[in-house]
Amino acid sequence: MGIILVYDITDEKSFENIQNWMKSIKENASAGVERLLLGNKCDMEAKRKVQKEQADKLAREHGIRFFETSAKSSMNVDEAFSSLARDILLKSGGRRSGNSNKPSSTDLKTCDKKNTNKCNLG
Repeated sequence: MGIILVYDITDEKSFENIQNWMKSIKENASAGVERLLLGNKCDMEAKRKVQKEQADKLAREHGIRFFETSAKSSMNVDEAFSSLARDILLKSGGRRSGNSNKPSSTDLKTCDKKNTNKCNLG
């Protein structure tokens, strides 16, 4: 129901490969699958090779959300996964499969908090 595409902000080649993955998803995944673009290693700003603007532009072209994260320090990791889960729930009408008459009991909190120790949210 959801696919996370991850590239390394310190490795331009990994970002270039995202286009190939997008094409593969379009050809092989279920129609309407939720996608999320993650630029990992935002804690390594000094080694950055892929600018935020590049990734933001790519995400907008494909109509998907974009986050910069750090798996090492956990920056924006919870927010990214919550965002994807929320989008999947919204697309499914907030209902679990098999219980189409009952609303889902899952309550995802919004990630609108402004936290200066987090990487830029796309």
